[in-house]
Amino acid sequence: MNRKSAGEASADRVLDLFRGVRLTPTQRRIAHSLVQHTASAAYLSAAEVAELAGVSQPSVTRFAMALGYDGYPALRRRLREFAGAGNGTAAGPTVGNELQRAVHDEVDNLHRLAGQLAERDTLTVAGALLAASRPLPVLGLRSAAPLAAYFAYFAAKVLPDVRVLDSGGSLLTDRLDQARAAGATALLAMVMPRYPRESIEAVREARAAGLSVVAITDSAVSPVAEHADVVLPAAVGTQLVFDLHAAPMAMAMVLLQAICDVAPADAQRRLEQFEQSAANRNVFVA
Repeated sequence: MNRKSAGEASADRVLDLFRGVRLTPTQRRIAHSLVQHTASAAYLSAAEVAELAGVSQPSVTRFAMALGYDGYPALRRRLREFAGAGNGTAAGPTVGNELQRAVHDEVDNLHRLAGQLAERDTLTVAGALLAASRPLPVLGLRSAAPLAAYFAYFAAKVLPDVRVLDSGGSLLTDRLDQARAAGATALLAMVMPRYPRESIEAVREARAAGLSVVAITDSAVSPVAEHADVVLPAAVGTQLVFDLHAAPMAMAMVLLQAICDVAPADAQRRLEQFEQSAANRNVFVA
């Protein structure tokens, strides 16, 4: 049963406007604001959108034209159509309490992720970039730190050197430099809302140092997207006091599968070695 809310459906349609369009950093800020404020953006003026995104009003006009519209009024009419369609296509009445609705919304996020994975080319490219990096640094600050640790725990079973970068400050730069000096060629960056400034800066520094960057983030137009070579979007749940990260976690494990698929024999050999070592040490009960 489809339980996607009108707001979620409208946000999906707005995101579809940007797919395949090469946006400047300023235009990405506008796009991100429209996605984050889908319901209200359809009724704002160009000046109000500019204020919301922290850009100039002419930038909003140029953004609309980059999407193929004559100007912002034409884009706004399209956004209003999305809002109206969303209100008309919600699948039945909302059921359950607020906790159940939050979980249903997270199920919708997973369904959207499953739909994205019908096209595997981007994931394959990401897997190849990360599989070739020795060591593989994995960046995850603040809310993304547990996600980075979860990915790294399993990745370490099939890759020889996985390094979690989960603390900021000067230590983060030191560890990034050490990974690059040790031979790293790519960085996996987990960047979740509210997008820590240090994460964005670390990704920018990694690119400047010659590392390829694969980013798992909540949206194709999140602030980290403009600095990454490959972006793997996975929406977060926003219905509770704190965000739900079921879809980003699923994306992380799907990405690890893509890494293993680059050299399946090597991955299997390393995994068997780990299992034998764990058995010898009686690590697990079952």
